[in-house]
Amino acid sequence: MGLDLRLYVITDSRLLGSRSLVEAVEEAIRGGATVIQYREKNAPTRKMVEEARLLRTLCKGKGVTFIVNDRVDVALAVDADGVHVGDEDMPVWLARKILGPLKIIGASADTVEKALLYASEGADYLGVGSIYPTSTKPDAGSPIGIEGLRKIVSVVNIPVVAIGGINADNAKEVLAAGASGIAVISAVMAAPDIFEATMRLRKIVDEVRKR
Repeated sequence: MGLDLRLYVITDSRLLGSRSLVEAVEEAIRGGATVIQYREKNAPTRKMVEEARLLRTLCKGKGVTFIVNDRVDVALAVDADGVHVGDEDMPVWLARKILGPLKIIGASADTVEKALLYASEGADYLGVGSIYPTSTKPDAGSPIGIEGLRKIVSVVNIPVVAIGGINADNAKEVLAAGASGIAVISAVMAAPDIFEATMRLRKIVDEVRKR
């Protein structure tokens, strides 16, 4: 399937309050999310498979790419479109060996060296950041800023999605630095109106890309 990375929404059930995960993802898709990443750090595997299966069905019905964070086994179990791995997860080359050539593999990179390595190992795209300070991912490390993003974009030949503290106020400068899209967590998942927040971000992305 085509990989449209314009607006990459990552789930976080801790931010949803009384709203269900399915409801939140439905609203994000309705607002214009092009990728949904299921990210659940502490749930038992059985629960993860059950939730991921529901979201996979929802995304497939809407033509939206569905990615599982970290867990190659869960991605396989629900036939996700792909997986996203970080520094401490399964190596990109091994995830590729297990998932095969048709699945999407993304990797997190915060340095030029990591970006080049993961691209050479077969990653389809990179999640680069944290661009700005963020409280959603405590393990994100120090922000690399717009200049760090620009450096990584300039050395790899695969798409780059910027992540970390991105919202409607700073999305334009991130995209202007060369990112193919923006990845957001709290800007959507913590919004009082998920549909409206997603739609606003999608409008910004599309306006910048038209220039």
